[in-house]
Amino acid sequence: MHRRSDRRPVTEWWRTVDRWFLFSFFALIAFGIVLSFAASPDVAQRIGLDTFHFVERHAMFIIPAIAVMIGISFLEDRQVRRVALVVLLGSMALMVATLFFGVEVKGSRRWVRLAGVSIQPSEFMKPAFVIICAWLFSEHLRRPDIPGNLLAGVLFAAIAALLVAQPDLGQTVLVAATWGAMFFMAGMSWLWIVVLGSIGILGLAGAYLTLPHVASRIDGFLSGAGDTFQVDTGREAIVRGGWFGQGPGEGTIKRVLPDSHTDFVFAVLAEEFGILLCMVLVAVFALIVLRGLTRSFREDDHFRRLAVAGLVTLIGLQSMINIMVNLQLLPAKGMTLPFVSYGGSSMLAVAITAGFVLALTRRRPATRFGHVRFSGDTAMQAAE
Repeated sequence: MHRRSDRRPVTEWWRTVDRWFLFSFFALIAFGIVLSFAASPDVAQRIGLDTFHFVERHAMFIIPAIAVMIGISFLEDRQVRRVALVVLLGSMALMVATLFFGVEVKGSRRWVRLAGVSIQPSEFMKPAFVIICAWLFSEHLRRPDIPGNLLAGVLFAAIAALLVAQPDLGQTVLVAATWGAMFFMAGMSWLWIVVLGSIGILGLAGAYLTLPHVASRIDGFLSGAGDTFQVDTGREAIVRGGWFGQGPGEGTIKRVLPDSHTDFVFAVLAEEFGILLCMVLVAVFALIVLRGLTRSFREDDHFRRLAVAGLVTLIGLQSMINIMVNLQLLPAKGMTLPFVSYGGSSMLAVAITAGFVLALTRRRPATRFGHVRFSGDTAMQAAE
């Protein structure tokens, strides 16, 4: 037990951090480590790499990811906004650079190489975008004469244009859904709901009509025709796993699943460890989302309320899309499972997201009538 008079930064952090969030994020990291051993060796051997190539690289990113998450969780609200602004401007600049100098993979330019390292800037853009939009929305709520909603809309349009130019429809939909949820929580009128919903439907229709790879994936999903090998194999792995799985290392279908260590890691989890453990993983994501929304609804500060809700919505939607693709409930889309799938950019970006959540949900004292009231779960306490 730490004495309440102990004001050392680490002690104060441990006393005020939301441990449900903290332990949930570490649980996802643990899932990622286990599944890295289960899913990636066969992929590495198939493409001629060392058996544990992806395992070693996954482990290599865990330490900096944890350091980033914990480091950011020490920040105050103003510092969170400053860090987010720097990350957003940097990632948007790199997204522009990918259009001209990026590495083209399957017809899309989403990656850029810096100092010999491949980076996906859009991954880092997402948490920073949520924070800045939350700040803009909150400023408009605080002072209606500030055009915060308009500026947030302009920012979203710029981000969406960069994503469509890559093209990356999946990330565009994810960012649009998160932004729309935040706008709704900021008091969007029904007129805006109808207008933006119509624009979204028209945008999806335009993507289907103008982007051949989008049309082929949707047609393949609806008709079952075309190249559906990966999603069919993923479903077969899930069915074969049953309730309790085949056992660690005993999966066989994963050996022919091309993206078993990234987009289809959930299928590997199901084949080797069973549906029951899959339900545990889903429960961890559900806990993060539900606790985040509950905390945000009790929050008096508009910025923290919108930022926390937006961040957990981002995590929840991304995990839901990944899992639904594995279950053949959505067309195939290259989207990682937060903290679980292999990928350095994804892991570091999710670490930033988690750090923002931890920073914004820490209990902070606010003096009221001679007492100290802690935001969050702690009740009124006498001032020392």
